[in-house]
Amino acid sequence: MQLTALDICTFVAFFGVVVGVSMYKSRREKTSEDFFLASRSLLWPFIGLSLIAANISTEHFVGMAGQGAGIAGLAVASYEWIAAITLVVVAIFFLPRFLRSGIFTIPEYLEYRYNAAARAIMAFYTMVIYIGVTIAAVIYSGGLTLQTIFGDLENASHLTYGVIVIGAIAGLYTIWGGLKAVAWADLFQGSALIIGGAITMVLGFRAVGWSNFFEHNADRLHMILPKDHSVLPWTALVVGLWIPNFYYWGLNQYICQRTLAAKTLRQGQLGIIFAAALKLLIPFIIIFPGIMALQLYKDQMTGESGTDAAYPLLIKNLVGPGFRAFIFAAISGAVISSLASMLNSASTIFTMDLVKRHLRKDASDKSLIWTGRAATGVFVVIGMLIAPMLGDPRFMGIFTYIQEFQGYISPGILGVFVFGMIFKKAPPAAGVVGLLLSVPVYGFLHWQFGGIAFLNRMAITFAVLLLVMLIITLVKPLSKPKVMPIREEFDMSPTPLVVWLGGLVIVATLVLYWIFR
Repeated sequence: MQLTALDICTFVAFFGVVVGVSMYKSRREKTSEDFFLASRSLLWPFIGLSLIAANISTEHFVGMAGQGAGIAGLAVASYEWIAAITLVVVAIFFLPRFLRSGIFTIPEYLEYRYNAAARAIMAFYTMVIYIGVTIAAVIYSGGLTLQTIFGDLENASHLTYGVIVIGAIAGLYTIWGGLKAVAWADLFQGSALIIGGAITMVLGFRAVGWSNFFEHNADRLHMILPKDHSVLPWTALVVGLWIPNFYYWGLNQYICQRTLAAKTLRQGQLGIIFAAALKLLIPFIIIFPGIMALQLYKDQMTGESGTDAAYPLLIKNLVGPGFRAFIFAAISGAVISSLASMLNSASTIFTMDLVKRHLRKDASDKSLIWTGRAATGVFVVIGMLIAPMLGDPRFMGIFTYIQEFQGYISPGILGVFVFGMIFKKAPPAAGVVGLLLSVPVYGFLHWQFGGIAFLNRMAITFAVLLLVMLIITLVKPLSKPKVMPIREEFDMSPTPLVVWLGGLVIVATLVLYWIFR
């Protein structure tokens, strides 16, 4: 694709503003709370847009759009619409507990509820998944987008160039300013991806025709798939899909970190509800264009990338100079936002849960900040080295790769948190055993019952772990419940507005399911 001067100027100007503003706004980070939690000062618009920008990346523009064009159709939107309901629950029930305790990281909560071993196990699991799976996958999908739009899909070096560009930009401002830099960048990039996605959707409808799109793709526009579907059977919607959703939105550090940085509970809850409302729009600006690309360019979806190239092909063929650069910048900004959030959160867990907790308990704030910066640099380099390997067809697309590997830890982490919140006398052993069993139980199911949809394997693993934790609790319960720490200055006043707005989001989600049933 030939770049015009307008394309280059638009792209450079966009990232010049994003990087410049984010670095300027985060220039005075002096304490670990400043660097890792933005001084606990974020307001709801920052939190909402930052949650969306951290979540939406080329994992969606490549992976989710690819599955929409491929095996799942619109049903893959369940990840988004069930997430909207999940976010409402997180805002009302999870966030108050976390903010009241004043924790830096999600694993830290497990130390207060169970013991230091549970915290260390979760921190280790999270580090492995972030570095080996999510960071590498996001860098790969970003590089693939650059390669598809501006390069040659048959030239491996073009993928490498894209990987380097994505990793370098995200690493730059994350190393510099921590979470505050990430949040300011997300404000621009989150807004841009919604606008850019809407433009792409409109151009797609112009190309295929409104009525023709719905007539031609009628079989792909259903949310409920047969129970024997290999990826998203309707049975997975009952239990399985809730497990990765609650893990991701309620217990995943790189998502939760901006809610832990909320100025007040009200600001945090409103930010989460704002993000939930935006999640209802995502399938229309990502999955619809993926399906349109299949209708228009099916013969071009060849080679290793397959349907993963759907969204980039739509941009490459339909979007003209200027707009093309803006949409490309928006998509690049989405992957960079997600990558920056992952890098910041991985460095936070490494610094606060591993280094400060076990290696250097008396480390100064300055030392912790520099440890976080160094860790960020190392993690992005490792991710860039792994990323080019992920085009192997055996991974069945980048979206499946991420979800499958997270299945090893998400049932255990969610089970331990939920069980500990409900059963106040659950002993430390229940938490430790629940975390340790998650990997072998899911691994056995993956090995022996690989034909079962991975969401159903997650549900089975979750049920097994809950049963084991229940037995341990019945045999040796705590004599008295553990007392969680409380931030005395934290306002825990009820927020009825959040309940009303959350209810509206849930109703809107159910209506969408009914329309596309």
